[in-house]
Amino acid sequence: MTMCEAMRQMPASAGRVPEVSGEAARARTSDEALRPRHETENTGSALLLAALTRENLQQAWKRVRANKGAAGVDGRDIPETARYLKIAWPEIRQHVLQGTYRPSPVRRVTIPKPDGGERELGIPTVTDRLIQQALLQVLQPILDPTFSEYSFGFRPGRSAQEAVVRAQADVQSGCRIVVDVDLEKFFDRVNHDILIDRLQKRIGDAGVIRLIRAYLNSGIMRDGIVVSRYQGTPQGGPLSPLLANVLLDEVDKELERRGDCFVRYADDANVYVRSQRAGERVMALLRKMYAKLHLTVNETKSAVASAFGRKFLGFSFWLAPKGEIKCGVATKPLATYKQRIRQLTQRSGGRSMVEVVERLRPLCWVGKPTSGYRKLRTSGERWTSGCGTGCGRFSSSTGNVARRCTGN
Repeated sequence: MTMCEAMRQMPASAGRVPEVSGEAARARTSDEALRPRHETENTGSALLLAALTRENLQQAWKRVRANKGAAGVDGRDIPETARYLKIAWPEIRQHVLQGTYRPSPVRRVTIPKPDGGERELGIPTVTDRLIQQALLQVLQPILDPTFSEYSFGFRPGRSAQEAVVRAQADVQSGCRIVVDVDLEKFFDRVNHDILIDRLQKRIGDAGVIRLIRAYLNSGIMRDGIVVSRYQGTPQGGPLSPLLANVLLDEVDKELERRGDCFVRYADDANVYVRSQRAGERVMALLRKMYAKLHLTVNETKSAVASAFGRKFLGFSFWLAPKGEIKCGVATKPLATYKQRIRQLTQRSGGRSMVEVVERLRPLCWVGKPTSGYRKLRTSGERWTSGCGTGCGRFSSSTGNVARRCTGN
């Protein structure tokens, strides 16, 4: 029996949303977020009730299952969690509604960064990923329309390709100087109190605020020891990107108010200006604004420089002979990509052609191109497609397609 089937077989009280009227239907004020509650009293949170409907949970479970992912600190993978929730879900749901649910700590893992160093990820349990995903599906339609139109990261209907196209248009308009800002360990430095304050200004729902605060404070397990966290929203949970956009949106709105040309994708932000002097002024402003959020600009990676000397989301710009701004994959990311292709297609791998193709598939273009992709594809011959190097050739029936494209 699947998780979705189990939810369909739950009693009505476990899956259906009861009708709530009067004071219980209204959002609580933010001052109630920290008040203790009686064990049997629900929070009266309309958003939590919406998140925990049977239909929303089934959609969230499908998304969590499609994303796959490793087990959290409880050691339960997706199939094991499905079996566990058939029994435990009614009680978990009641704790969430009562405001007494305590998320498990996230499991710390590290992955190497392309430019050296390590990136820390926090892997929640599958149960917590389900609850976060269900909450995300309710909060995103409310919060996303309030974000800046120049923010592209982790938003429905927006992509990195569209962010690059927007940046290309800014450079084409004559803004040839870029204020390239890199935030130092952004996801590890998010201040919980500031984030909750910004969230409360957008959502007056004490039940949701309490649950999000519980996730922020759940801690992280390192070498078998749970370490409390008073800052940071570890990458790995479904809610983290949305919370990042909530925190950084006020910087976007200030740049909009000033009329600056800018593009932001998650914590990567580029502001395009017409002179070095203007760029220095913008950089000083951004340092002050990020400092108010208790965030630190990485001075070694940030700069005010020519837009033709910097890369954005793995792409770089150059000036064509007729004054047209072209873009293409930057040299270093392209070299990394080719090296990865070589590793997957080495002749001594001892794998069948079908296995090689399946390993290459995630690295190749699959499906219908987005509008941002089409614009990038026509903006310069250096944009890659197909196998990733511009040739557009990829076929499971051709043995050395990817190797020929990388020049081997």
